[in-house]
Amino acid sequence: MSPNKRKLSTAQHEELLKILKERFEKNKSRHKEIEWRNVEQRLKANPEKLWSLNEMETSGGEPAVVAYDKKTKEYVFFDCSAESPKGRRSLCYDRAALDSRKEHKPKNSAQDMAFEMCIDILTEEEYKTLHQFGNFDTKTSNWVKTPNDVRELGGAIFCDYRFGRIFTYHNGAESYYAARGFRGKLKV
Repeated sequence: MSPNKRKLSTAQHEELLKILKERFEKNKSRHKEIEWRNVEQRLKANPEKLWSLNEMETSGGEPAVVAYDKKTKEYVFFDCSAESPKGRRSLCYDRAALDSRKEHKPKNSAQDMAFEMCIDILTEEEYKTLHQFGNFDTKTSNWVKTPNDVRELGGAIFCDYRFGRIFTYHNGAESYYAARGFRGKLKV
């Protein structure tokens, strides 16, 4: 997608900031030492990041601030929807997996969709960090960034939350399920 199409209208921009601020104030335990005015200032200075957050929002991710990276001096947003984002399910893991399917191909791959949205797929560790803020994915699962050695063997990993704990599993990267999607991360 061309950079020119990665812009929000003034109305979209204002509406998204309102949604993000309400979510920020409602979930203060996720970001105890962060002030909204600083986040808002950074967002206004980086409209392309607002576009990505809007993509996360419209696909059902409910992005929210979860941390401040002191090394990079960036605010970290994760998808914080209760279940896997509805607009990002039924996807295989990556382009190679999608291309390998001869029939019943999904509409896209998690890696391709994340790239199109200019976000990163959560790692397994980041997925575990998300669960410090609540119980997510009790009915769904999510692809997580798969280590190269696993991917080279044809596999990919995914996580979910069942029985009071996080589980990490493996599957063929070309597989896809109606209840499996991916959660994203964006640094601003």
